[in-house]
Amino acid sequence: MQTSEQLTELRRILAEVTDLNNATALLHWDQETYMPPKGAQGRGEQLSTLASIAHRTFTDGKVGSLLANLGAAELSPEDGKLVEVVQYDYDRATKLPEAFVNTFTKETSEALEIWAEARQESDFSIFQPKLERLLELLKEKAALCGYEESPYDALLEEFEPGMTAGQLRPIFSDLATRQSALVERIVASKNQPDTAWTRAEWDEEAQWKFTLNVLRDLGYDFDSGRQDKSLHPFTTDFGMNDVRVTTRVDPHDLFSALTGSIHEGGHAMYEQGQNPADRRTPLAEGTSLGMHESQSRMWENVIGRSQPFWNHYAPILRDRFSGRLQNVTADQMYAAINRVEPSLIRVEADECTYNLHIIIRFEMEVDLMEGRLAVQDIPEAWNAKVKSYLGLDVPDDANGCLQDIHWSHGAIGYFPTYALGNLYAAQLFETIEEAITDIWKNVEAGDFAPLLVWLRENVHRHGRRKSALEILSDATGKDASSEPFMRYLEKKYGALYGL
Repeated sequence: MQTSEQLTELRRILAEVTDLNNATALLHWDQETYMPPKGAQGRGEQLSTLASIAHRTFTDGKVGSLLANLGAAELSPEDGKLVEVVQYDYDRATKLPEAFVNTFTKETSEALEIWAEARQESDFSIFQPKLERLLELLKEKAALCGYEESPYDALLEEFEPGMTAGQLRPIFSDLATRQSALVERIVASKNQPDTAWTRAEWDEEAQWKFTLNVLRDLGYDFDSGRQDKSLHPFTTDFGMNDVRVTTRVDPHDLFSALTGSIHEGGHAMYEQGQNPADRRTPLAEGTSLGMHESQSRMWENVIGRSQPFWNHYAPILRDRFSGRLQNVTADQMYAAINRVEPSLIRVEADECTYNLHIIIRFEMEVDLMEGRLAVQDIPEAWNAKVKSYLGLDVPDDANGCLQDIHWSHGAIGYFPTYALGNLYAAQLFETIEEAITDIWKNVEAGDFAPLLVWLRENVHRHGRRKSALEILSDATGKDASSEPFMRYLEKKYGALYGL
């Protein structure tokens, strides 16, 4: 078989695997949006079946032979990158037996429903046995994949290739120290924003329509996606022409649904901006979850919590809540959505305390994987860390260790990417401000196209053809650093709070 024929055959198999994975994703999306509760058992079986078929197809010896032959052939840079990325995925996938993949998929599907019940009842003991089972499987997965220093590294690799717990510890330690000090100065400031006007009940339908309005303006393509409601906001893609988002509407929080929608819209626009030539291959994916989070955090925080954004949207929000916001200015809205106040819920945390929530989860996950923390002790450990980092007492499990969906997905190793996303976003945006000199005039006019075009060109279209650090370096001309993020926080919140 000639090289061109081998490439065609490899692409055919990759397309088949992609289709199976997209079908699996669709079932997951349905499970978290519309599936009736009694469908959990059947859904777990369906997901296990599809995951097994996809795994079997991808890890077949034929794929290995094709990769070996193509790896020794002279290929174009484009084809060479495809073979390189697929080889990486193949090496990792072949370390996991099909039986393990089947079991893990079934257990996580069941865990989702149990977590939801536990969260509703605010009772960790309901979720504990299932989480113990998932932790056993995750330790097995780490052993199968292999690692040098910590079993946590084997799981982190799935979400942020090349990153290790050892690399994250000094970064997070520095951020914790500097952000905690900034929060102390902010809390001590006499320039606290007036948020009394936000403490009311806000019509859910009006909130919902406002989120749709904003998503369209930002550039989210509703002809290639949709928004629904879920217990926990998320984004799912079934290919770049079908990328869906969800949000959570809280009648007692005017901004929660909006920030959730913008955040997930950032993820979705990344997927919608992939190179069409990479369709139905692993190249048409975000290069890492850290880079993925940089897109969602940039749109949600840098743009969605900016003064120019609220100068534009304050009149529109007033129209949505006719008669209720007539005396609330854009400045008040901007100040309220940026209020810094340690809180219990990660997804509702302000920019200055958000990374502290991530560090809590990172430290606990490493302790769980390395055997220093037992699952049964999670609530106690969680509450102690929240007290230490945020100075808050956790009233119940729903507002504590059960608030996040990730562990029910078996996604230990995921949380650090949120903090990395904050760092990547700030570094990218410093360059964007230099490249698009009137960026803030555009935002104030409700024109987000120049920003989206820049992101399409410098981030989205590359997919997995570049690593996160390559994208960051090529776009900014600098190595990755946490300094742009701290400069961003100090400038923005120094002005807001008169520091």
